[in-house]
Amino acid sequence: MKFYRKELWFNTPARRAFVNITPQVEECLRESGIREGLLLCNAMHITASVFINDNESGLHADFEKWLEKLAPEKPYTQYAHNGAEDNADAHLKRTVMGREVVVAVSGGKLDFGPWECIFYGEFDGRRRKRVLVKIIGE
Repeated sequence: MKFYRKELWFNTPARRAFVNITPQVEECLRESGIREGLLLCNAMHITASVFINDNESGLHADFEKWLEKLAPEKPYTQYAHNGAEDNADAHLKRTVMGREVVVAVSGGKLDFGPWECIFYGEFDGRRRKRVLVKIIGE
């Protein structure tokens, strides 16, 4: 059994963003040399997310609109968490979008369905955050 671990770092210029990280994750898989196994990819910060979906800008705009309805950023005073920070909405958005994805590795490739891509979701950006890629297999 082989094991591989790498951290990917992101710093989005905006408070919220969706970044297609599939190419970086595929590079990790190539580096690992693992042909059959499982890949875990998770956000290591509680105001960021990793999820799988379609790489389509209209859908990303829909996510942004929907999440803002569920957990609006402002007014900051609506949240008990906000005091020293103003990011309670980011914690809630992360909970909805999820912490991690697990993808099967088959034949040295991510075993995706049609149109699937891995995304980093940022909900409290403008600072460095990391994503863990862990791969186990043969």
